[in-house]
This record gives sequence, structure tokens and C-alpha cells, in this order.
Amino acid sequence: MTARSGGPLTVVGLISGTSIDGIDVAAARLCAEDGEVALTPLAETEIPYPEELRERLLGALPPNPCTAEELTRLDTLVGQSFAEAAATGVELAGGADLVASLGQTVFHWVEHGRARGTLQLGQPAWIAERTGLPVVADLRARDVAAGGHGAPLASTLDQLWLRGLAEDSGKPAVGLNIGGIANITVVRADTGALAYDTGPGNALLDLAAAEVTGGRQRSDLGGALAAAGRVHSGLLDRLLADPYYAAPPPKSTGKEHFHTDYLRTHTRDLTLSGEDLLATLTELTAATIAAECARHEAGTVVASGGGVENPALMRALAARLTAELRTSDDLGLPRAAKEAYLTALLGWLTWHGQPANLPSATGAAGPRLLGSITPGARHAALPPPLPAVITRLRIAPRGKTR
Repeated sequence: MTARSGGPLTVVGLISGTSIDGIDVAAARLCAEDGEVALTPLAETEIPYPEELRERLLGALPPNPCTAEELTRLDTLVGQSFAEAAATGVELAGGADLVASLGQTVFHWVEHGRARGTLQLGQPAWIAERTGLPVVADLRARDVAAGGHGAPLASTLDQLWLRGLAEDSGKPAVGLNIGGIANITVVRADTGALAYDTGPGNALLDLAAAEVTGGRQRSDLGGALAAAGRVHSGLLDRLLADPYYAAPPPKSTGKEHFHTDYLRTHTRDLTLSGEDLLATLTELTAATIAAECARHEAGTVVASGGGVENPALMRALAARLTAELRTSDDLGLPRAAKEAYLTALLGWLTWHGQPANLPSATGAAGPRLLGSITPGARHAALPPPLPAVITRLRIAPRGKTR
């Protein structure tokens, strides 16, 4: 492992999003020069959770009850799954220097508009033991302790990456991630980025798809159910009246708010088909995202995440947006693995002693070093501080594994 400041480092990034489909893995080579970090994508994959583990994780989410015993067991089981995913990432990269893990969020505690705590499962000791590499993990807690929301951390990558696009176009560029929860980062040429969760991305869609298909589908595959239905305007208006959408940023949310009981409460007195329900929820996601992009007069929206694979959602979003809609693939970053590459970047920043949060986006009191480091099999000297603060990110052409 190199201890040279800013020298090439291969980092494996791991994350499982709020959809709890599996573990996204990305391996990247990162190096810095004159305040710019170059990220070269090396490989990416997704490792599905074992079905039993996925069901237990879903069963542990609010508003379901969960014991300390079950949380402990899940922390170990998720850690072991992340360890195997990390080993796969190291193999795909032909070797690595560092692993960064954002873990599996099971609860995000927000009270009176302020984040009070956040819990990610996936004990990093299992990753270190399996790979022999140091692990940077628990990346959200420090930002929360500093008064922030611990999210969206994608704002760090987006601010560094999309700043040039905002400068060239003269209009704000928006980084959009549509996972279980959708979030945006508004990047301007002359001020700090603003980022927050806009509301549900796939969360309610996935719940509804499972409900109307009797559990045969985890999601609206290809948007087929929504495409066969019609938007129920009354339900859409009812959903849009949720106070979350009117709350000012910074703000964050999760499945502790948008869950099965939430969906049933809003639909229990209505008669509508499963297809109409999916069409309405698709429109809800598109409408809430588009409204926030319009609020900031976005010129370009760069989308990533699982929601980009839903044609019905992308059509609804394109119809409502006044900005140009692109995907992160268009700019060199694979859309399905963007958050795993983000995790690799966050780990790299921490390893080099660089603050990895964006206070204007998360609401934290100031820049903070994020996460904790679990040692690997051997002593590893941290590199000396970088000679310049990182202000830009460049996505380099896909590289070869070493």
C-alpha cells in the first residue's frame, strides 16, 4: 500500500440502498493532482442478498418491531455478506488497497426536521478479516453528530464532478439519484451545492408492486404495471399533500416514513386497480423530483440509480422536467454503480485526511472527516495530507485492472 500523498490507490466501494436488493460493488483507481481527483472506473457488480437475509432485513424496518438480538444477528450477517462482496470487488480489480463501506441503512432518525441518529448494519471487522485490507466505514454518523443529516452524501461527488458542467452551461446542474428514496444535488458555478431527499424514488413503487402481484414481483419490472394504468388524480393530490414536500432543505427521509402502512393509510378508502396505483406512484416520484429541479431552475439533470431502469418513470420524469435529462453514463460514470463509486471516493477522502461532507448540502456545522478506520491484516501508514484541497473530480476513461 502506498503512503505517497495523492498517489494512485485502488479502492473498493460497497453500499446497499434503501431498496435492499443487494450490495452494489465498485472498484476505482483514484489519484490527486493540484486539487483535482481523477477517478478511473475499473469494475462494478451487484451481489444479491440471500433471500432469507433480505426478508429478515425488510422485517426489521419500521414500523415493524425488532429486538436487540435480531439487530445483532443482522449486523453480523450483513457484515459477512459485505465481506464476500468486498472480496469479489478486490478480485475484479486485480487487487486493492482499501475498502469503503456505507453499509445497510435500517433506520434514519429524524425528529422535528433534524437528524438525531442513523444506523447502518454491516460490521466492518468482517470485511477486514476477509480481505486483509483496511476498511473505512460508518461514514454518516459524524455528519449527523455535527448537526447534519448524514445524507445525501452523493452531494460530495456531485459538487466535485458537475461543477464544470454548471460553469459551461451557465445554469445549475442537478445530480439525481433514484434509489428507494430519490435525492438531488443542485450544483452551481459560484456557490456551494444544495442537496436533499426529494421523497420516495422506488420505495412505494416496490411495495405496491409486491402487494398487487401477491409477492411475485419485487418491483414494477420495466414499468409495465404503471404503463398499463392511469393516474388517479385524487390519490396523487392526497400523496402530494404530505408535509415532507413543503419542508425546507436540508432534509432527509427514508422507509421509516414511506412504508407499507403509509401506503395503506392513503389508499384504504379508494377503489383502484393495481395498475392505476403503480401509475399514480410513478407520477408521484416524477412530480416531486421535477418540482424540486424546477425550483432551482436546473439546466441539466444527470440521473442515476435503479429508477433509471424504469422506462415508465423516466418517461413521466422527462414529461415534467423543463431541464435536459441525461444519465451519468453519458458523462462516464455507470449509473447503476454511481453510489458504490461515491463510497469509494468517500473512503479515499477520509484516508487522505480530507473532509468528505458538504455542509451546504447536509446541514452540518462545518466540514468533517467522516467514518472510522478498521485496520487490515498489516500495519498501513496513512499518507501525509494532500498539498491542496480537492475541488474537482474528473472521471477518467475506464481503466484496466492491475
